[in-house]
Amino acid sequence: MKMKYFTYEEFDSPDVQGSGQMMNEKILKMIDATRAALGKPIHINSGYRTPKHNAYVGGVESSSHLQGLAIDIDCDTSSERFELIEILLAIGFNRIGIASSFIHVDIDPIKTPNVIWTY
Repeated sequence: MKMKYFTYEEFDSPDVQGSGQMMNEKILKMIDATRAALGKPIHINSGYRTPKHNAYVGGVESSSHLQGLAIDIDCDTSSERFELIEILLAIGFNRIGIASSFIHVDIDPIKTPNVIWTY
């Protein structure tokens, strides 16, 4: 799949070069559409994770990152957060986690939809 705004490497688990290829195509299309709507760069903190890296960062065993179904987006101001969440919802993301320095989105079909949580 060809993305306009991102490369697969941006979604790599830091311990395995090329692992960004494990990302789900639907979430990549959605994040590319999010970037287009936002009109400015988005920095990806975390995409695909190997089990080893997930454990290293304290991720839960059922993390959607392990399946290539989740992305953490760098975001650390309240105005950025508002603008990004508004667009993420419009694009169709319905599982959003909000932290002080990032926003998590995932499209994991086995997890509860239409939720927003905080870290």
